[in-house]
Amino acid sequence: MALGTATAPYELRFDAGRISLDLLSTTHPGERLDSVGPLRAWIVGSGLVPVGTPLAHADASWLVGFRELRGQVGLLVRSGTSLGARPYDVALGRVNEIARAAPPAPRAVRGDDGTLVRELDGPPACAALLAVVARDAVELLTDPVARAAVRECEGDNCPIVYLDTSRGRRRRWCSSEVCGNRERVARHRRRAALARA
Repeated sequence: MALGTATAPYELRFDAGRISLDLLSTTHPGERLDSVGPLRAWIVGSGLVPVGTPLAHADASWLVGFRELRGQVGLLVRSGTSLGARPYDVALGRVNEIARAAPPAPRAVRGDDGTLVRELDGPPACAALLAVVARDAVELLTDPVARAAVRECEGDNCPIVYLDTSRGRRRRWCSSEVCGNRERVARHRRRAALARA
């Protein structure tokens, strides 16, 4: 992505700092998981499976599962415990239930050049991949240090949630190149307009 350009709707982002937060990013600027193809690309891009893992068996039911988990995680991360007990507890129960499934089993195999590479023991099941994301959400929600570092982008109309690991915990935008640049341009235009007045 070039500096100062907006993220195209088809581009997937993996810069939120946690896989569960990266999943939340798939709703902005529009639904990015609108078919199985982008979901497969997200699964590989997020590191859930090694590059080259066959995902031909992924179908529309996978979209439903990932979107449901995304909604539950979003509710938990954005609301904290301030949300009414019932919706929060339902979302928490569902994330915990999804996290119970066994994650995909990795194995080390020799690559073409003789070095060891990671491969999955077999085609991953949707429940196994969802479990990895749900476990990441559980770790995030139960780690007070990580939980305190969760931020929502200050950019106009940007709902991206990210983990602020910057020095001094002063990060304001999901991306300095996108939302940060927009803010700097808007600030410059305001100053220029005031100078002309």
